[in-house]
Amino acid sequence: MKIDSISIKGKVTAFEISEKIFFSDINNKLIGQVLYSQIANSKPRLAKTKQRNQIIGSTAKIYAQKGTGNARHASRKAPIFVGGGVAHGPKGKVYKERKINKEEKKNSLISVISQKTKDKNLIIFEDIKDKISKTKEFFKFLKTNRINNVLIVVDSKTKKNIELSARNIPNIKLIDASYLTTYVILKYKQIMFTESSTKELEKSLLDHE
Repeated sequence: MKIDSISIKGKVTAFEISEKIFFSDINNKLIGQVLYSQIANSKPRLAKTKQRNQIIGSTAKIYAQKGTGNARHASRKAPIFVGGGVAHGPKGKVYKERKINKEEKKNSLISVISQKTKDKNLIIFEDIKDKISKTKEFFKFLKTNRINNVLIVVDSKTKKNIELSARNIPNIKLIDASYLTTYVILKYKQIMFTESSTKELEKSLLDHE
C-alpha cells in the first residue's frame, strides 16, 4: 500500500509500505503482555535474600517435639532464628522475569505500529542525503507538520544526517530500527520512519515468515 512521504522541504511523494506491518490487526492483549514483560525486565532487581531452603546447615530437629516446654521447632534454618532464612524477603531478578518469545515480540511490534497508523500518528520521512546542519531548520520542519512528541526511527545511513540537528529538540528521540520495542513506541504520541528504516524494519520482520 502507498502512503505519503514528506521531505525536509515539505514535498510529498507516494511511498510503498507493507500492509502486513502498518495495517495489520491490532492485538491489545498481546501488547499488554509484552509491555508488562519489557517494563518488568528493565528493572535491575538486585535485592535478594536467602529463603529457608537456601540456608546451608543441619536439617536435624533441634529438640524433641514434646516434653521440653518449649515451642515446637524443626531446624535452626527457620526464619525465627538468627542466621535462618528470611520470610517473604526480596527474591532477586529470577523471580520477576517475564519471558516473551520472538514471535510475540514481533507481533506486538506490528500491532503498536498499526495502531499508530490507525490513529494517524505515523509519518514517513524522505531520506536525507546531506546533513541537516541547523537545529532551526529541522525544528521548522517539525513545527510546520505539527510533529511535537515523536520517536524517529532511523538506520545507520540516515542517523548521521539527522542526529545533530535533532538532539537539542525536546520530546524527540532517535532510535535505530533494530532496537525498536513496544515499550519505546508507546512512550511517544507519534512515530516517524525514514524511508530506508521502513525497508529495514520490513525486512527484519517479514524475512522469517
